Amino acid sequence: MDAARPNSEKRLAALASIGSAIVLVCLKIFLTLATGSLGVLSEALHSGLDLIVSVITYLSVRASDQPADETHLYGHAKIESFSAFVETALLMMTAIYIVYEAFRRLFFHQVEIRATPLAIGLLGVAVGVDLFRSRALNKVARKYRSDALEADALHFSTDVWSTLTVMLGIATAWLGAHFGIGWLRYGDPLAALGVAAFVIWVGSRLGRKTLESLLDAAPAGMQERIAEAVAGLEGVLDTQRVRLRRAGSGHFVDVTISVPRTASFEQVHAISDAVERRVGEILPADVVVHMEPRPRANEHLFEAIRASAQRRGLSIHDLAAQELEGRLFIDLHLEVEEHQNLREAHRVATELEQEIRSLAARMPEQSRGRSAEVNIHIEPLGTEIARGSRTAEEMKDLAASVETFLNSLTTEYSELVDCHATHARQVRHRILVSCHCAMPGDLEITDVHDVIAALEDRVREKFPQIARVTIHPEPVEER
Repeated sequence: MDAARPNSEKRLAALASIGSAIVLVCLKIFLTLATGSLGVLSEALHSGLDLIVSVITYLSVRASDQPADETHLYGHAKIESFSAFVETALLMMTAIYIVYEAFRRLFFHQVEIRATPLAIGLLGVAVGVDLFRSRALNKVARKYRSDALEADALHFSTDVWSTLTVMLGIATAWLGAHFGIGWLRYGDPLAALGVAAFVIWVGSRLGRKTLESLLDAAPAGMQERIAEAVAGLEGVLDTQRVRLRRAGSGHFVDVTISVPRTASFEQVHAISDAVERRVGEILPADVVVHMEPRPRANEHLFEAIRASAQRRGLSIHDLAAQELEGRLFIDLHLEVEEHQNLREAHRVATELEQEIRSLAARMPEQSRGRSAEVNIHIEPLGTEIARGSRTAEEMKDLAASVETFLNSLTTEYSELVDCHATHARQVRHRILVSCHCAMPGDLEITDVHDVIAALEDRVREKFPQIARVTIHPEPVEER
């Protein structure tokens, strides 16, 4: 939808309300002068207030639709709520005056009512105008969740009932004068009190609602609904806190959730996007998601070890554990900066070992209460691109020899189909070899790993000058 369309439709509705209010004020002033009715006077004052309110509504709608700027970072939608609160104050002032004038006429000052069928008929026209514009305003207010337009619509809907009450008061006074029933002259001030009661009732409802909006009160049950919906999303361990506030037709929602501490940054970002979409399905909102890393309720020892390494900014791989003779043996490879000396690297490894032992002790259901022996293999974390010192021809010959040797092992290893894309290179004083080996795609990865490890050992035995062999397995059908 075009962003300008809601603004235009809201402003048009507010302008139409101003036009209607002008017509009704003129009509009721004429009737007040013609009849001298306090009820009609109260209605004229009420309609005069409605005219002021309609102008305020139009101005507030124009201001609230302005986008956020460097001074008002959350936009200007609160202006509508403030406008509605001002309308409430004006309504209460009008009600107080009407009550005062009604009691004055009931007990201290008698006023003759000049009721005519024409006056009653014109008030009927006013009822029709109020009914039409209240419905039109309410439709736009609900469509765009506008506090100011809703306040206008609420005013005019009560105008219908208050005008009917005034018509009843005028009719009662007319009947009293026509049939000589004196006490019926009190029908007009009593009708005015009825109008005041309507105004107070509407004002209290509107005031409570706008005050809640100004004080950022959350819609009833919405916090629990969002928390429950977010907690059910994949990757969310728990919803810790939900805060929301309404501004105009939109909401601002802050959600704090727990996520697995071993999740990657990309995974956490995807979870955040999912939370924003889910909240947006419940209500239109600007959503901010804060994530707290937490262990799973049934977190595995390996996950706890990886989380510990991540927290320290360390990279580990080849993590494995075995139970032997009542003890738990944990092995892993730790990558450290290439330029660290042994003393520094050993200190980092020792600190990690101590934490792993502590983690194992806190997970007796997995380690079965056994003490843990931790063995960490330290290796350099590659960060530099080195240049080879041997000629390209020497490396090509070595790569060809390695590939020929591996392909000759297909009779010993039934899983191996062939070897290809072999490359050899020298990095400083070390020769590194990499290649691709095709194997059946339905092999389990544990079997594939065992075959690869055996092939790498065979290559190093055959070519002792090679420092490291890296074999990439691939399904034979995708070769």
